[in-house]
Amino acid sequence: MMSKPKGATHDDYLAGLPAGQRAALEKLRRNIRAAAPKAEECISYRMPAFRLDGKVLVLYAAMAKHCSFFPGSGTAVEAHSAALEGYSTSKGTIRFDTEKPLPAKLVRDIVRYRIVENAARPGPAAKRASRRR
Repeated sequence: MMSKPKGATHDDYLAGLPAGQRAALEKLRRNIRAAAPKAEECISYRMPAFRLDGKVLVLYAAMAKHCSFFPGSGTAVEAHSAALEGYSTSKGTIRFDTEKPLPAKLVRDIVRYRIVENAARPGPAAKRASRRR
């Protein structure tokens, strides 16, 4: 299995990938940005991620034989299961080949779903405050 590229930024991570994976993940990155323009890029679990209001929204990564999109929740995959037919999925992962990237509309729909889902959850500050009680 290929070790994950290391990087402090999305650009660093992508620079270490083969051309096909880099192109597929750059497209995914653009589609995520278009759907969540206020989200900030970060690295989480050694993978490029997008965070909004202090909460991780989605992540992506290159694997040995495919690319993965991690919507950050199992409900997002389940809610879009019909549109994900033909892609390999598990509870919180969508796998795709560089030759068959995820459609832009599907990525936008999943990211928007996650924005709504995350907005309904307490943020990191609220979680810390509840632990102190």
